[in-house]
Amino acid sequence: MPPLRFYVLLIVPLVSGSAHGATAWTVEAAVATALRENPDATVARGRIAGAAALVQQADSAWRPQVTLSGGYTRTNSALGGLMTALNQRTFSFDRDFNRPGQVDNLNLTGTVAYSIYSGGQATARREAARAGIRASEMDLRAVQLQLAADVVKTLLQLRKARESAAAIEVSVKSHEALVANARLRFEAGEILKADLLSLEVQTAQVRALLSSARRGAALAARAFVLILGLEPADEGVELAENDPALLGLESPATSDISQRPELLGLQERLRAAEAMVASARGAGRPKVNAFVSAQYDQGWVSDRHANSVQGGVMVDFNVFDGGQVAGKIRQAAAELEQVKGQLRKATLQAGFEVEQARLAHADARERLAVTAVAVAQAEESAGLSRLRFEKGNLLAAELLGSEGRLVEMRLNRMVAEADERSSLVDLRRALGLSPVVLP
Repeated sequence: MPPLRFYVLLIVPLVSGSAHGATAWTVEAAVATALRENPDATVARGRIAGAAALVQQADSAWRPQVTLSGGYTRTNSALGGLMTALNQRTFSFDRDFNRPGQVDNLNLTGTVAYSIYSGGQATARREAARAGIRASEMDLRAVQLQLAADVVKTLLQLRKARESAAAIEVSVKSHEALVANARLRFEAGEILKADLLSLEVQTAQVRALLSSARRGAALAARAFVLILGLEPADEGVELAENDPALLGLESPATSDISQRPELLGLQERLRAAEAMVASARGAGRPKVNAFVSAQYDQGWVSDRHANSVQGGVMVDFNVFDGGQVAGKIRQAAAELEQVKGQLRKATLQAGFEVEQARLAHADARERLAVTAVAVAQAEESAGLSRLRFEKGNLLAAELLGSEGRLVEMRLNRMVAEADERSSLVDLRRALGLSPVVLP
């Protein structure tokens, strides 16, 4: 019979999940809760909001800019007196502007400006901002897919831990029944005390395994709560039996990775980087702006007021900037090459992940088929061994070996069932597919 540490090592990996609530959790309900409550999804939605704000900023370049300003001044300076007189229409050659005395002025100005041509920068920045928001949406999609996969795998781990504990509990009851039978046979003088003690020791060891499995199941339930983004509570976690979402998971018929959100997001970032190169080049082109301004001036010392309007078109062209624009172009081009490299690396990595997940799923399916046969054989063997032991035709050590193999095969079967579903979830995730329909 395998040593006790074999069962300990077998049970420990089964526990890693946990949950919340008294209602029975289905896969769809758990995924929907995680997408709503998990902090990773909240952070991704925040990035989309930030990207939308950048789009709004970029769109502002296509709208007129309206500014209003005003102020009140009082002075006795020569220049101030001259400008105030001109603005208030009180200028006269008879006035001594070297000593204008006290003058005051209330000025109100409104200006409307519009960029006619920005060298292509406005268009490039708007395209970069729009590509950025599309990339953020793909980031959210990637987070949602990963969360959905993690939720399903954690739920499977919880189910696996509980079923393992249940299988060991059945083994404990079986051992207790054997000990009771062995005690009667010992009292009747049919078996040695060493055989009885051996059965009692083995029963104690299986009870210890049951205690470890139950603690593992409790830890798995807490991990389930964590992945959902909920606070731990005293209520136990109920899982729906025969969940159709788990039973209905199908192996994808394609190996196409073109729809993986990580790749789509990098493609959008590539477009944004290309747009930023165009924006950097636009900095070296002339800028054309139009404006119109209205002004009102009121003076209480002169008891006069006046208004004026002016408008026009301005052209700005930076003839020499010391190489600043050229440096920005080189920087933007270098960042573009970085994104190209990231996209290439992500594409290769995605292809590797798909192949890795496909092989893991094929292996899990093979193990599932093998363990199904092994469990049936172990159950039949254990049943025959119990009958022979009760009739005195089998030693206690041989019976212990038969019971141990049955527990081992049942645990292997449970592990194989959960691993097959989990590996299928990983395969769908590698292809950019969700285990359930996402919003």
